[in-house]
Amino acid sequence: MESDILEDLLRPGLRLVICGTAAGKRSAELKSYYAGPGNKFWRIVHEIGLTPERLEPQNWREIGRYGIGFTDMAKAHFGSDADLPAHAFDPARLSAAIAQFRPAALAFNGKKAAQMFYGRIAVDYGPQPAIGGTVMWVLPSTSGAANGAWSPLPWRRMAESLR
Repeated sequence: MESDILEDLLRPGLRLVICGTAAGKRSAELKSYYAGPGNKFWRIVHEIGLTPERLEPQNWREIGRYGIGFTDMAKAHFGSDADLPAHAFDPARLSAAIAQFRPAALAFNGKKAAQMFYGRIAVDYGPQPAIGGTVMWVLPSTSGAANGAWSPLPWRRMAESLR
């Protein structure tokens, strides 16, 4: 059995779970979510008011104080989306986590994670049909490798919906 690159930050009562595709190379090296030098995650969650302070990747567990958790679609692999093998993704594991922990919302950080979860290529940014009581969102990736698709607007809309 392969081990997880990054441990999940999941528990009952979270207002939001952020689900990435997989840990990037730098995140895997540092064992910290969104640790790549070009990643906009920590800046945007502060700018849109999900955290009252800007956290640093090495302090990723502290985001739990604000009712936010983490997971990835591919737990035992890391690297760029294009380099991940098809068998790396585990939508059933994510479905089980949603059912077990019942976060108020789950946001995919990037279309690739959502595409692998839903099993389809056509996925739009923004809110998606709820699963149980969990509102689902697809957001532009904060990865520096995805700068061409970056827009903070869906992130802002999602944060406003959580207020």
